[in-house]
Amino acid sequence: MRDRRIPGLQVAVIKDGRIILQRGLGLSNVENHVPVSDKSLFAINSATKSFTGVAMMQLVEAGKVDLQAPISRYLDDLPASWRAIRVRQLLAHTSGLPNIVDRRGLVGGGSEADAWAKITTLPLEAPTGTRFAYNQTNYALLARIIAKLSGMPFEQYYRQRQFIPAGMIHTTFGDTFDVVPNAATPYAFMRKVPGQVAVETKSLSRWAEDLPAGLRTGGGIQTSAQELAQWIIALEGGKLIKDRSRLAEMWAPEPLAGGGFGPWGAGWPAIRTACHPAYAGIGGARSAFYVYPDDGLAVIVLTNLIGAEPETFIDRIADVFVPGIASCATP
Repeated sequence: MRDRRIPGLQVAVIKDGRIILQRGLGLSNVENHVPVSDKSLFAINSATKSFTGVAMMQLVEAGKVDLQAPISRYLDDLPASWRAIRVRQLLAHTSGLPNIVDRRGLVGGGSEADAWAKITTLPLEAPTGTRFAYNQTNYALLARIIAKLSGMPFEQYYRQRQFIPAGMIHTTFGDTFDVVPNAATPYAFMRKVPGQVAVETKSLSRWAEDLPAGLRTGGGIQTSAQELAQWIIALEGGKLIKDRSRLAEMWAPEPLAGGGFGPWGAGWPAIRTACHPAYAGIGGARSAFYVYPDDGLAVIVLTNLIGAEPETFIDRIADVFVPGIASCATP
């Protein structure tokens, strides 16, 4: 925290299905000197995609979706070049679709509807299945699939099928414009002007995030380390996905058409698949969790600093509990 100038942080460690470490450190809100508590909620940004991966596997288990099917089986009115994309290629970011978000925000600088109108006229950025390209369009389409197949808004589906079974009573969807009780204030050593690219600053600034409703399956959850730990325990304990073999299926990296594999499975980055395998949720350069299934271990670090990048030091925390993990870390 000192080296990276992190204002506030929560950490939790799970070993063999039990939380063995849970701490809150620093300030949830700097200007009012509000300390981080167990109830503080942190945005996990793109780590939300791991929840979306679980939602899709639940629909697979319910017989409502086939991840190898083309998305045109579940969605109408798609551009012709999009129709053959497989559902799992959305989850693994190998669709080749144009991105609905760029460095300035929604493409075109207008509404969410305007952005959709724009990208549906654009060509694919790469032949489907040939390369990994991180993309928010993928998860916006998954939001539509989840809502259609579950018969309810995706926020309600996540609450009923994941939050409530895991005891996540305070976890919710939101951004910095929503009023969320106990939400940690996000900060950055950057300043963002609407419609422009963020610029670095020497002083700490508040950070604003506007997450359109249709894109929140890719980055909208706010939660605590304790409730996220409960979710991981519920996931590995069979409360969310009954067939444990589907966890390995979800985590397995997606094959690429030209050979080799992409770095993601179905909603989860595959950090390593050999030495102390690790699968993750990583979001906003400020929050991350790693699950080490072979070691019965998981580590969660949530911060309120964009640029903290806890994914770069989680292996070092894990190494305290299972020596040898840090030596496996990717440089």
